Amino acid sequence: MDTTELKEFLDTKVLEYNQPKFIESDPIQIPHQFTLKEDIEISGFLTSTIAWGNRKMIIKNSEKMMDLLGNSPYDFVMNHKQHHLNNFEGFVHRTFNSLDATYFMKALQHIYKNHNGLESVFSNYSTKTSTQPAIHKLKQLFFEIPYTERTKKHISDPLKGSAAKRINMFLRWMVRNDKAGVDFGIWNTISPAILSCPLDVHSGNVARKLGLLTRKQNDAKALTELDNSLRKINKIDPVKYDFALFGLGVFEKF
Repeated sequence: MDTTELKEFLDTKVLEYNQPKFIESDPIQIPHQFTLKEDIEISGFLTSTIAWGNRKMIIKNSEKMMDLLGNSPYDFVMNHKQHHLNNFEGFVHRTFNSLDATYFMKALQHIYKNHNGLESVFSNYSTKTSTQPAIHKLKQLFFEIPYTERTKKHISDPLKGSAAKRINMFLRWMVRNDKAGVDFGIWNTISPAILSCPLDVHSGNVARKLGLLTRKQNDAKALTELDNSLRKINKIDPVKYDFALFGLGVFEKF
């Protein structure tokens, strides 16, 4: 396929998958349960944090987390007392356990009380061309308070070589206004043009088959290469093609 044919093919797939029906089988359904901006942000952040492995299990455990927060994530984060954190005893999703969950509540409270919330962190520390430095900064700010070493692995750092797939997915949810009701578009301080595509096994394999990516590892360098390829196709909204790459990989076994 030449560039024009590739763009037409990918645009067709975006239209096919960037639809409300996509929500039914995707973890994005969790933040869609909320209407308050901060509830959407926090539920989306927590859901994306555990978004690896079986999708049904991701959704099930994200639902469980919301239940433990009394289905009021922002209120819980801002107003919880130490004994409320006992709610998380026994919670586990793969390597994310109750210790990690309780720390995330404290760290999110720190972010909202002392750094004006998640959107502020990402908008203040993104550059004109990338959100990746802001992800690095978020990790620094997130671990400004006393922490256990094991929890640090649950926030990726692109400046240390990670593709940061889950946080890039979260940013797509918050920043893109897709007019289709899937991504939220509630953060208008960040341009969708500087977002990075969530890169995982599925999207990476499809991108390689389509000639959008040559690097074999799914790391920060591969992400930069994929971003550059997608921005050549659509400089305004490059990560809309996440829907095409993901759909082709997961649903069509492309």
